[in-house]
Amino acid sequence: MMSIDPILQGADLIFYGFSEYRSRFTEITRGASQRFMDADWAAVQESAAERINLYDQSVHQVIKRLAALNTDLVDQHSFWNEVCQRYAELISYRTDPELAETFYNSVYRGFCRITSDNDSECDFTLSRFSGFAVHSPGGIYRTYSLHKKGLMGLINQLFDDFSFDLPWEYRRRDICYIARTLKQEMVDFFQEKKVHVDILKWVFYRNKSACLIGRITAGQRVQPFVLPVLNNEQGALYVDTLLCDNDSVSQLFSFSRAYFMVDARYPSECMTFLQSLLPDKPLWEMYSFIGCYHHGKTVFYRDFLTHLEASSDQFVIAPGVRGLVMSVFTLPSLNIVFKLIRDRCALSKNVNRRHIQDRYRLVKVHDRVGRMADTQEFFNLKMPRYRFSESLLAELRSQTKNCVDITDKYVLLKHVYVERRMTPLNIFLQKADERAKQQALEEYGNAIKQLAAANIFPGDMLLKNFGVTRHGRVVFYDYDEICYLTECRFRRLPKPLYPEQEMACDPWFSVGPDDVFPEEWPVFLLPDKSLRRIFETMHGDMFSCDFWQNLQQKIREGCVVDVFSYRKDKRFSRRIG
Repeated sequence: MMSIDPILQGADLIFYGFSEYRSRFTEITRGASQRFMDADWAAVQESAAERINLYDQSVHQVIKRLAALNTDLVDQHSFWNEVCQRYAELISYRTDPELAETFYNSVYRGFCRITSDNDSECDFTLSRFSGFAVHSPGGIYRTYSLHKKGLMGLINQLFDDFSFDLPWEYRRRDICYIARTLKQEMVDFFQEKKVHVDILKWVFYRNKSACLIGRITAGQRVQPFVLPVLNNEQGALYVDTLLCDNDSVSQLFSFSRAYFMVDARYPSECMTFLQSLLPDKPLWEMYSFIGCYHHGKTVFYRDFLTHLEASSDQFVIAPGVRGLVMSVFTLPSLNIVFKLIRDRCALSKNVNRRHIQDRYRLVKVHDRVGRMADTQEFFNLKMPRYRFSESLLAELRSQTKNCVDITDKYVLLKHVYVERRMTPLNIFLQKADERAKQQALEEYGNAIKQLAAANIFPGDMLLKNFGVTRHGRVVFYDYDEICYLTECRFRRLPKPLYPEQEMACDPWFSVGPDDVFPEEWPVFLLPDKSLRRIFETMHGDMFSCDFWQNLQQKIREGCVVDVFSYRKDKRFSRRIG
């Protein structure tokens, strides 16, 4: 009987495992179109979580198959070296080789349980397809020339090409809105002789919207061109707005939002197109936006190594109030923070390591509605010790021994979360003028309310647990106490029967673990009276039980919140005639 070469068998197992993963990933993604047409918003949320969980499930399945190989070679360096070479040949024919590399890395590291500085001969720490974009034979976008079609003709042709399974609510109205917006916001563009619009052939689905993503080009100038399409839930579609400014489109592709469902069969070419719209967005975030967040981790790590080589500053403790659960540090020259779970959480925090990891996982799979920062989870991340300040090393030694190893040369982070750095809201308010304070406090309340409408209760809502982005948006980033809103029991404070009860330091009434008393929040959250007065004029309804109980009832009835990444004043009117 002919024996099977274990090298070929190992490479084939990983290759077929990746192919199975991508097939299922694509199947879930392509189903987004029908879910959108059916306005099946519950299924939208379920499929998003299913697709996120799919990667780890697929990697673990391949690791099990490798463990079942009848050979001792799997523990040898030479075996993995040859498997890697064979695998590189197999994936060179795919349209997504960079994703295949990352999948291999996940299997290799998971199977061998190695650190991040392994021998690059055995994996793809250094990509063999870096800078190599696989191009679609037919192209990934359609081009519409203003010179050939005229503005109304261009938009009409675009509507014809993207024929959804539902009719338009009022096509002519939407086309007129788009044309008017272009004329108002892009006057300079239309003075050029050659103006054209490029639109990706793939529709970007997320939450309740289907976005047509493109760019408008005039000479050397490029601006985004994005049309969010919504379902009126009565059998017709309408265009909600046109986004053609960088800030609005940047917020559409925000690290605080859910991943898009887009059938990007040529992901590297898709990235090239998206970066032409948003050149300031890092590539690793771009991959995450289309659901390839594990490859986003890979790209981040490569960029991180490059940044370390090109910089000389030291890692330091992150500015802000020290956390009771997480130890946080940053590199000043990089807009990223690293978060480690402390060995011992403060007594006031009734949580453990497993609970915290579960909360971070919940944030990963739940709709973040633009109000919770996405995180990347790393294991065994090794960094040069000399880049760490002495005060940070002392903090790590005293607070995070369970997830850090420090040697003469390296600091090994056995488990760490990586997140975009923001300005803590409490620090922002200390430095802001009156107008900026009002805007930030309005955003603070909006963040809490929008999270609640998405069935997320932040738990610890102190100002220090929220950050302000460069766009002025307030985002929550402290996850150890979050829970589903429907798990909470909102109560009114009982009225004291005796003066002694009113003056007591501890509650004189029973308090359960899920009990929440909104009436206590004003002074607790906003001890500064001037800030409290501003906040109460905007969001005073938050301090009543009725507000929260009504939200809970809507969620239990199956209501799915509308989520918009753009301001309300950008939305088109839906008047007919």
